[in-house]
Amino acid sequence: MVTNITPLDVISVYIDGNLAFYARVEEILPDVKKGWLRMRFFVLNPALEEQELTWILEPAQIDGEEFTMGGTPIRIERLPDPTSALPEEAEGDGEGGKVISFTSRKG
Repeated sequence: MVTNITPLDVISVYIDGNLAFYARVEEILPDVKKGWLRMRFFVLNPALEEQELTWILEPAQIDGEEFTMGGTPIRIERLPDPTSALPEEAEGDGEGGKVISFTSRKG
């Protein structure tokens, strides 16, 4: 069972349609119940007490399908990898800024 979310991904968790907290996924393992997974994650919200949670979910729920806990709708969303948004360094033509030597500067 493969999901789009993997360990070390950062996720946002929406409860009742509102962003509740961010978390870092620690591991996703098969559960004893066939077709279900155990997702262990660490809550990254400074307003909340540090805590690690484990939810037993179906792969589609881990990938963003809405589900309920006690009648409350919950949805998980993977945040994009911040390194993929960094601009690529352009190769210059060798002409850069002027280098000023501080050792030869009169003071």
